[in-house]
Amino acid sequence: MSRIGRLPIEIPAGVEVNVTDTNFITVKGPKGSLSRQLVKEITLAKEENQILVTRPNDLKKMRSLHGLTRTLVANMIEGVTKGYEKKLEINGVGYRAQKQGKKLVLSLGYSHPVEMEDPEGVETIVEGTNVIIVKGINKEDVGQFAAEIRIKRKPEPYKGKGIKYSDEVIIRKEGKTGKK
Repeated sequence: MSRIGRLPIEIPAGVEVNVTDTNFITVKGPKGSLSRQLVKEITLAKEENQILVTRPNDLKKMRSLHGLTRTLVANMIEGVTKGYEKKLEINGVGYRAQKQGKKLVLSLGYSHPVEMEDPEGVETIVEGTNVIIVKGINKEDVGQFAAEIRIKRKPEPYKGKGIKYSDEVIIRKEGKTGKK
């Protein structure tokens, strides 16, 4: 039995969950609403203030989908109650970020500023000139947009310049040494 899949998902107060026969789930909460089509083989059962996820058999595919489905539903519920956020830090001389309406403008040492539009459901906040916070209710969208920002200038191992996640550790390398 899947250790993650067999855990019941608690539905907190103020959250409304609707599951149709075709496994289309809609979660509404204080921060907004999310909906998703889940695989039809996995069964979702709503009992009082819990959701139980069960699988039909022990095939390898069903076992892997069991835990995945439970995690997706749990992430949706957490997203509409607490929300998600990723924090990025910009390191480097002259590297900075600023917000212009819904646009994020990054100065990353290129000949031109890099402009990125906030996708729907995701919000970016700039603290100071070198910290970017990406917020939203959908975990996948927040992580994807944070990765798109980071890829504009990945951190390099010699001086540590670039955009990195706040909890990321950059393993530093020693530079070249002269001849002896």
